[in-house]
Amino acid sequence: MPFINVKTNSPVSKDKETAIKAKLGQAITTIPGKSESWLMVGLEPEYTLYFQGTDELCAMVEVSIFGSASAATLDALTGKITEIINGELGIKPARIYVQYSQKPEWGWNGSNL
Repeated sequence: MPFINVKTNSPVSKDKETAIKAKLGQAITTIPGKSESWLMVGLEPEYTLYFQGTDELCAMVEVSIFGSASAATLDALTGKITEIINGELGIKPARIYVQYSQKPEWGWNGSNL
């Protein structure tokens, strides 16, 4: 039950949005037991976002997962997410943050898992 939310000050066309969603769906399988069939993706283009004092293109990617994953697994996922955002939006890797939240409780379909 992962959720990935991408905030960026870049515009994102519908084609890029679709490509990012699909590639994040593949990338989430880096975490054992996670798949696109349970992935929710949010995209917030043209978000007011500054990094290092400038509005040069940047992105904040928030990844929430039910359960936990190893540091090595999350490191591998960070690499894939960075590659996706750089490749699709041209944002430099040094201007992309990826934040993880690992949750022991997760609600779905009217109750908690």
